[in-house]
Amino acid sequence: MCGIVGYLGEKNTKEILLDGLKELEYRGYDSAGIAVLEDGNFSNYKAIGKLVNLEEKTKNYSTKGLAAGIGHTRWATHGKPTEINAHPHLGESSYVVHNGIIENYTELKKELINSGVKFLSQTDTEVIVHQFEKNLKSSKSAFEAFSKTIDELSGAYAILLVTKSEPNTIFYAKHGSPMLVGKNSENEKYFASSDTPLIGHCTDVNYFEDGDYGYVTCDEIAIFDQQGTKKEPQFSKLSQNKLSAQKDGFRFFMEKEIYEQTSVVSDTLMGRLSDEEIIFDEIDKNLFDGINEIKLCACGTSYHAAMTASYLFERYAKIKTSLEIASEFRYREPIMTKDTLFVVISQSGETADTLETLKMAKKAGLKTLVICNVDNSSMVRLADSTILTRAGIEKGVASTKAFATQVTVFWMLTLYIAKFKNSLSTQEISRQIKLLREVPSHLKVTDEMHERIKRLSKRYLHGHGFFFIGRDVFFPLALEGALKLKEISYLHAEGYPSGEMKHGPIALADPELFTIALLPEHLHYEKSKSNVEELSARDSTICAISSKEFDKADDFIKISTCKDYMLEFFEMMIVVQILSLEISIRLGNDVDMPRNLAKSVTVE
Repeated sequence: MCGIVGYLGEKNTKEILLDGLKELEYRGYDSAGIAVLEDGNFSNYKAIGKLVNLEEKTKNYSTKGLAAGIGHTRWATHGKPTEINAHPHLGESSYVVHNGIIENYTELKKELINSGVKFLSQTDTEVIVHQFEKNLKSSKSAFEAFSKTIDELSGAYAILLVTKSEPNTIFYAKHGSPMLVGKNSENEKYFASSDTPLIGHCTDVNYFEDGDYGYVTCDEIAIFDQQGTKKEPQFSKLSQNKLSAQKDGFRFFMEKEIYEQTSVVSDTLMGRLSDEEIIFDEIDKNLFDGINEIKLCACGTSYHAAMTASYLFERYAKIKTSLEIASEFRYREPIMTKDTLFVVISQSGETADTLETLKMAKKAGLKTLVICNVDNSSMVRLADSTILTRAGIEKGVASTKAFATQVTVFWMLTLYIAKFKNSLSTQEISRQIKLLREVPSHLKVTDEMHERIKRLSKRYLHGHGFFFIGRDVFFPLALEGALKLKEISYLHAEGYPSGEMKHGPIALADPELFTIALLPEHLHYEKSKSNVEELSARDSTICAISSKEFDKADDFIKISTCKDYMLEFFEMMIVVQILSLEISIRLGNDVDMPRNLAKSVTVE
């Protein structure tokens, strides 16, 4: 959701900014722009739609010496996706880009208009540059004016600002939205809202903390904390591997990431399995002392992974588990007790609602754990403990391998706690560890299976909706399957517990209602089969996914014969992901960047 890049150096600034924005395309955007300050003069370009439109506008532009440049991909929040609303936003002699939401922009804007300032856009961002220039008139330096401006803002933000009064400087501030700065041996400085645009350009990066602000010049990276105290940068080495960010011959990143699940789950398991126990060296042994409840909090796909975990924690670890949607939890005045382990789940580690719930739990004195894919993300830095999912870069907006690795981590964590609480026998833990070792082989996509789903997908392009149904852990998988389909195909889809059909939804059953039925052989098969037969009797079109043939199905997708329902879970997960992919491709949609969606939701 929105992307920021910045560059201070002597190379072709335009190319560096555009290349950086390309690396952030996967986050979702509807307009883009750059502003470059060179020899005391600004060059500014904006375009709506894809980056190719911005590239066309800037094809005859380049820089020839030291320049300060900022760029942005915008996902509309305040104001429609128009060129005027695109970033960067201009004052009299300054430009700004911003991720997040300025919550008090209405009051600031009113004051600025009363003082004679004219606004061009409908955005909250534009108040930042005008407020800065208002403060500049009464300040001794641009940095003093910038500091005053940051003090006057409320909300979430990652900000880059350049001004003619300090031509070889980029000012920055970070609160609630991710941002980092990178450096190299050539004294160049790079900014971005995630590390992917910096790979290949920087050797070392500093991840800003909430409240950090300051400036960079060719010779200095100045960082100040929320109290105005100067602090030293904390640099870490940046990976130089870009291979995982390329399509490698696949049609879409999402397709590639579905195929990658076998290898990333292997990475997730690596070093964490012995014959009789789960090994999480990253968890303090005392984390579960005094814990009588686990509270899981997440959004979207991560919420579905958490729901899957809630079944496993209570079944195997015998620990009370509750489940929360982060955007709701924030506002319902929840009761939080210190015998609760608060677990947040996020692919990016920057999901705004989930991050705020983590802050609430910390403030309430709860022990906290984050299940996350991105090291050095805001949640990882804030939580008491972290388990990284090791999914690698995920560029498709519709999450696939992040979900697979999250569920894998939760299954392992269940067994880890079960050992700690003696809720499962050593023999049963060993049996499940053997099953875990088999998961990667069940995630391999065969040509035969993919081709079967591809051919079948042409029957499911129309109609008035989809029901994905399942029982137990296959209910959250049904929710996830429905979410994948609606995200990238724009077809209406819902996930339901199979047993809930007769409590209302079955009223919709007819030939144009497609039911995707998850029928695991090893978990409530007969009950689930009975529910599907009820839909079939009312003429719903049935697509059954199972290892057992089902004669009432209009279409049947066969999975392997598995030893356990959890292996069936991962096989069915692959099927619903590919089905959604192929339906979307047939409809001609942009699978990786579906409309209205963003990869990392960093505003509420």
